[in-house]
Amino acid sequence: MTPIIAFGEALVDMLSNRLGDDAQGPETFTPYAGGAPANVAVACARLGVPSRFLGMLGDDHFGDFLADELESHGVDTSGVVRTREARTALAFVSRDAAGERTFDFYRPPAADLLYRLEHLPAGVFESPAILHLCSNSLTEDGIAETTLSLADMAAKSGSLVSVDANLRHNLWSTGQAEVGPVTQLIERAALLKLAREELDFLRGDHPAEDWLAERLTAGVRLILITDGPGAVEVRTVNGYFTVTPPRVTAVDTTAGGDAFIGGLLATLANQDLSAQQAGNDWWHDEAMLRRAVDVACRCGAHAVTRPGSYEALPGRRELDAWQP
Repeated sequence: MTPIIAFGEALVDMLSNRLGDDAQGPETFTPYAGGAPANVAVACARLGVPSRFLGMLGDDHFGDFLADELESHGVDTSGVVRTREARTALAFVSRDAAGERTFDFYRPPAADLLYRLEHLPAGVFESPAILHLCSNSLTEDGIAETTLSLADMAAKSGSLVSVDANLRHNLWSTGQAEVGPVTQLIERAALLKLAREELDFLRGDHPAEDWLAERLTAGVRLILITDGPGAVEVRTVNGYFTVTPPRVTAVDTTAGGDAFIGGLLATLANQDLSAQQAGNDWWHDEAMLRRAVDVACRCGAHAVTRPGSYEALPGRRELDAWQP
């Protein structure tokens, strides 16, 4: 089984008690452990895959909370660094009646942005792994350099690099994600997940088909395009197919995409994949990819029916028993 390594932000989602226009009584916020890469690490661990999180937390109450939560769900936190130079990041999350979210981030400054290559544990890529990254660790020059260097190190070691675009425009200083750094990260990916609106933003005036073809020609092996509750489009050099997620009533979509990619990576991890393993052209196995995307869709659908992130992510038994 190929282990998972997720790098980037772990933060606390302060989830509002209000849904939609329901404004009765005072608004309160409940803390939930979150952060996209951390969510993916937990999702994989809960599905029985060896999972490690690399990142930096503040030496504060919320940092303690996140470290405890990661460990309680079986994630290896030996690569987590603590600092007093910045606080753990917070995100205040409001939801509409359909469970869709808006975020108010308290970042920067934040501890996760201070992680550098010298903080890496020794021998982190001695054995092939699946390294998962998101664009939220590109918002400042220092953390962006670390992220891109990690992707290069992973690929050189024979590890598979997974990237979720996961654009959060209000984390960038200009209020809009910078296409250049995000594209640099995407160019290092073997597996790419992005939402339909993220594809439209990143391609600019480029036709979607041309932009996707360029990514596949440049070395991306698998592209997954999600569209909320709609069908997932799966693309490889061999063509494309779609998988329709289960129909559910969403309560909180906070971890839906992370549950999706976690379910996908956990399934691929069971194939003992390596980006450079001779003869292992896993992206040509359509039957296996269909199974992996089906698991991913079930994981994502399960997660959005529950509030918060870590607790909403299904374990293997829970997923097998769950009926949408």
